[in-house]
Amino acid sequence: MNPPTPHDFSLLALFLAADPIVKAVIAGLALASVACWAVIIEKSFALGRLRRESRALAAAAAAPPLMEQPSADLVGFALHAGLPEWRLGQGRQETDGEFRQRLDGAMRKAVLKAVRRAEPGLQILATTGSVAPFVGLFGTVWGIMNSFTGIAASNDTSLAVVAPGIAEALFATAVGLVAAIPAVMAYNRFLGGLAGVRQEALGAASDLALRLSRMPRPLGVAAAAE
Repeated sequence: MNPPTPHDFSLLALFLAADPIVKAVIAGLALASVACWAVIIEKSFALGRLRRESRALAAAAAAPPLMEQPSADLVGFALHAGLPEWRLGQGRQETDGEFRQRLDGAMRKAVLKAVRRAEPGLQILATTGSVAPFVGLFGTVWGIMNSFTGIAASNDTSLAVVAPGIAEALFATAVGLVAAIPAVMAYNRFLGGLAGVRQEALGAASDLALRLSRMPRPLGVAAAAE
């Protein structure tokens, strides 16, 4: 009597031997994991860029003369929103505080809008982190149900018969965790990072607005506004 052929427990073999529903679950989780890593890489670069721009905005608030900068960064966005208000000047019925508040509101709004452009994509991480374990668990439950159905049909409850089906089912849970854990960690990291950058950039925009409000307008601009 020939000894039984050992079952192949490699990841590829487990996937190929799994039930079609389990295969669909594993494939979907794998695609979700790829999408999450694409978001993680893109947001890592975006967060680093925003941190550099936020520091540049803080430096601009303490730098010598201000000039309009058409650059597509936080400094450029803030000046693009604030300089037109500054050129209009302080209204006859407007106090110094109201004039400064008008500049501050325009620049903070532009900076906040620029920072929010980095937020799309975080929903993918949040959704994957919360849903992927349950999707993997569904694949596991489905696979174990099929394994027990096969056991009942073959009337053989030996471990050699049970183990392959259970391993294929548990593989779905493992893939779900592999997709969910990095997504949750990255989501929390980016959420905290963006909150810190937002706070720093808004504070720098307020400082820049205060400095701009104290600058005298050029004579040509002042005469044209009268």
